Amino acid sequence: MFQNMLYINGILLTFKYYAIKQMLNLNSQQPKALAAEPVWKILIYDRVGQDIISPIISIKELRELGVTLHVQLHSDRDSIPDVPAVYFCLPTDENLDRIQQDFSNGLYDIYHLNFLAPITRSKIENLAAAALHAGCVANIHRVYDQYVNFISLEDDFFILKHQQSDQLSYYAINRANTRDEEMEALMDSIVDSLFALFVTLGNVPIIRCPRNSAAEMVARKLEKKLRENLWDARANLFHMDATQAGGGVFSFQRPVLLLLDRNMDLATPLHHTWSYQALVHDVLDLGLNLVYVEDEATAASAGARKKPKACDLDRNDRFWVTHKGSPFPTVAEAIQEELESYRNSEEEIKRLKTSMGIEGESEIAFSLVNDTTALLTSAVNSLPQLMEKKRLIDMHTKIATAILNYIKARRLDSYFEIEEKIMSKQTLDKPLLELLRDAEFGQPEDKLRLYIIYYICGQQLPESELERLREALQAAGCDLTALAYVQRWKSIMNRSPSISQVTQYEGGGTRTVSMFTKLVSQGSSFVMEGVKNLVVKRHNLPVTKITEQVMECRSNAETDDYLYLDPKLLKGGDVLPKNRAPFQDAVVFMVGGGNYIEYQNLVDFIKQKQTSNVHRRIIYGASTLTNARQFLKELSALGNEIQTPATS
Repeated sequence: MFQNMLYINGILLTFKYYAIKQMLNLNSQQPKALAAEPVWKILIYDRVGQDIISPIISIKELRELGVTLHVQLHSDRDSIPDVPAVYFCLPTDENLDRIQQDFSNGLYDIYHLNFLAPITRSKIENLAAAALHAGCVANIHRVYDQYVNFISLEDDFFILKHQQSDQLSYYAINRANTRDEEMEALMDSIVDSLFALFVTLGNVPIIRCPRNSAAEMVARKLEKKLRENLWDARANLFHMDATQAGGGVFSFQRPVLLLLDRNMDLATPLHHTWSYQALVHDVLDLGLNLVYVEDEATAASAGARKKPKACDLDRNDRFWVTHKGSPFPTVAEAIQEELESYRNSEEEIKRLKTSMGIEGESEIAFSLVNDTTALLTSAVNSLPQLMEKKRLIDMHTKIATAILNYIKARRLDSYFEIEEKIMSKQTLDKPLLELLRDAEFGQPEDKLRLYIIYYICGQQLPESELERLREALQAAGCDLTALAYVQRWKSIMNRSPSISQVTQYEGGGTRTVSMFTKLVSQGSSFVMEGVKNLVVKRHNLPVTKITEQVMECRSNAETDDYLYLDPKLLKGGDVLPKNRAPFQDAVVFMVGGGNYIEYQNLVDFIKQKQTSNVHRRIIYGASTLTNARQFLKELSALGNEIQTPATS
């Protein structure tokens, strides 16, 4: 039953939810008789623990699980006796010092310590000594290594860090003056989180990755860590692996872990997008499924400061789940249809009340309704769902309106259309130079993104043309620091034919359909005048093309040379074996930062591959999640290092 539910509801969020729920139930199976009466407790987490929990469990769900108070580990806390304290944090020296301080101060009577990553023997011994000194050994009921040090944003999307994500960023991996020990620590951090991911999933993957890259460093280290665990009879965490009787997450076939380096594709992270989720991330800085939108209602009075309103975009929001991958015009029309549906339901309730002589909105008026009036009873019972539907409609209207304002102000529809033409090698309607010189055409950042995509996708562009374009960018107020790094990157890519061939762009292009007829006819609040109703043609991004080739085990020059590592083999090679069966499941991980554009492209690809007999899955992951503005800053920092080399 549990296994079937996983297939329906997804993988990562479901497993993570049950792992955290088990922890909040004090790591014990709760009898069904007590399910309605949870044990009241306090949750104490560090910043990383908070990032892991917040996309999965809402405050309302925490209450239902018995959490009466949730606080930061390093905040000032009062003593609360007789209530279990559940700690959820990394076993860092700073965190352990604070836990030892709590022991000394006798803050709680019952301690349940849950570490996101394994705690070393020396640290656990120091913790035990501190507990002995404080006289609270009997108060420590459980100590657990949870192996959950990664952030699940979707059922099929995870990242490793949110706060302090610059530690695992593209800049951190590629900067010139990184010391060997810093790079080792960075790679170990990625490996530890990927190991935790596969412990959570209960499967040992086969690893594929390009040679001579950061991805290879991660692959070698991860293979070693997995193999050592598998061959340790006492500490083996994969007893329920899919190839054994228990069954894992991924059917009976092992998944492939495809490790890729961000250097394979610098154009996609800078690409202007047209899908709802990616637009929210690009222009509104979506983070941990939470976005802040300025509430114009609070700024009605002159001079009032606009107050941002938090909007939760999670899997409980049916509209978001359905439309997050849809083009923006489709989303605007869907919001209007939802609003019409709500108004019709509201009118039906009012009509029923009027026909029965009940005009008031008070509870007394409702209580006068005879229980036999089934229609009105049904309508009244549906009021909570209607109110929730209205809240979601209002929220998405607010978000979509904010996005629409950005689209109009920055001409984002035109940028998306032009970049799609550049990627698909189509002829532009206007010369690029003319567009860059147009003062009304977007912001300097948008123009720089467009130029870099043109430069990356172009073949043998004349230097004189590039010089004129750079002069136009400077005149528009663009900071050209990033170009020094992009030029160096492209020269390296051109010297690696196998890499440059696999990352050839094949943008699908766009076509314009009738201009928002539904929105105009229904009197929508969205004023779409001047915005193009673009329909995107289906195409695969470089990451998706490589994923398809690896999953199908097709023989081709680009991926045949990829490492093939099997942690289950005691003395495994790194060459692809012959007659390998295609993979049904894949985990695609981008070292150096990912984005919602690639995620959505993989989602669309795997939907096309589903058949009645074959159920395939792809989980997309990245060391960090960056939007175009953040990625441009990283490129500028790398370009600055080239222009002003660090002195020894």
